[in-house]
Amino acid sequence: MNTARPQTQLTEAAKAPPLQPVATPATRHAAPAPVDSAALLRGGRTVEISHHGEIYRLQATRLGKLILTK
Repeated sequence: MNTARPQTQLTEAAKAPPLQPVATPATRHAAPAPVDSAALLRGGRTVEISHHGEIYRLQATRLGKLILTK
């Protein structure tokens, strides 16, 4: 009686290196890290932001909220 396991041949797929993740639209452009509001306001209460030729104002309220106005 032969108790030895039969040898199996590995397929080409089994010999190949593991697949790398595919970049999808969702993973291609990962969201940037959040910016702390204190870094934007630099110790002040308002900062002006230029965006596509328009000026916006980011303002911190007394209650700690942020308001962005054009």
